[in-house]
Amino acid sequence: MEAFLETILGMDLETVGKILVQMLQTSLVTLQLFFFTLLFSLPLGLLVALGRMSRFKPLQWLIRAYLLVMRGTPLMLQLIFFWFGLKLGRYGFSRMETAIVAFVLNYAAYFAEIYRAGIQGVPQGQREAANVLGFSKSQTFFRIVLPQLVKKILPPMGNEFMTLVKDTSLAQIIAVVEISALASKFQNAEVSIVPVFIAGVFYLIMNAVISKCFSMAEKRLNYYQ
Repeated sequence: MEAFLETILGMDLETVGKILVQMLQTSLVTLQLFFFTLLFSLPLGLLVALGRMSRFKPLQWLIRAYLLVMRGTPLMLQLIFFWFGLKLGRYGFSRMETAIVAFVLNYAAYFAEIYRAGIQGVPQGQREAANVLGFSKSQTFFRIVLPQLVKKILPPMGNEFMTLVKDTSLAQIIAVVEISALASKFQNAEVSIVPVFIAGVFYLIMNAVISKCFSMAEKRLNYYQ
């Protein structure tokens, strides 16, 4: 059986085991980039969304320019710009920290538009009705707007979370060693596609977990229909 598997895989099982162990360790880098991006980009995206909806025109124009640049250029080029263009390494930033900065600014732009769509999707009449009933602005937001906002933005947020998992592979552009970079290294060393396949399984598992979490969250919010 062992010989059969080695024939199918094109390498011995001991090597496959080493690849799995190293990829499991390197997956922590991928998860770190993923979680730190969300930690900073989610609140930043909300601030950007509020700025985008502001009546102060100069702020609106500034936010629109930011959104256009971040969403209109590839994340790969933004990573190159921050590391090789701005040379953040000279200011004490590591490659990982530079990647986090680029990812945060990029994803905050996408989250901002999702927030804006969710906020504007709540009918104005509901706010007016809450005001008539004597609700304060904070009560209206937390009891009327927020529950509907969360439900409206869950599907597009789920898509962005899953895209972020895959986009972490772009960090290898500035030599951040994550799963995809390690897979490429092993692929060249072993002259086999198996490391790439293993990396794909890691990404698939992470996205399966995200998909399941969002599905559960949507089911719990079904009573807001």
